[in-house]
Amino acid sequence: MTLCKVTGTIVSTQKNETLKQYKTLIVQPINLNGKFIGRDVLAIDTVDAGVGDTVLIIQEGAGAQQALKRKDMPVHTIVVAVVDGLEIALEK
Repeated sequence: MTLCKVTGTIVSTQKNETLKQYKTLIVQPINLNGKFIGRDVLAIDTVDAGVGDTVLIIQEGAGAQQALKRKDMPVHTIVVAVVDGLEIALEK
C-alpha cells in the first residue's frame, strides 16, 4: 500500500463498461510528512474519496481485482482507504 494525496479527478466520455460505476482519481504519493514524493497515478475510487483527501492505494492488478471482487476489470491501481489521521511514534 502507498500513502497518497488526491490531487484531481478524471472525467471521460468513454469508459470500460465494468468501470462506469467508479470515479477515476489522480493521486500522488506522499511521505509521512505530507510532502509529494512521486509521480501522479490514476486510481479507481472505491471509498468515495475527494480532492485533498489523504488515501491508501493498492498498485497491483491482481490485488486490485481481488479487492473489487471482479476478475474481469482492467484495473491496476485502486483507492482502498481514506486516512482520517496519522500518528508517528518516535523512538526514544
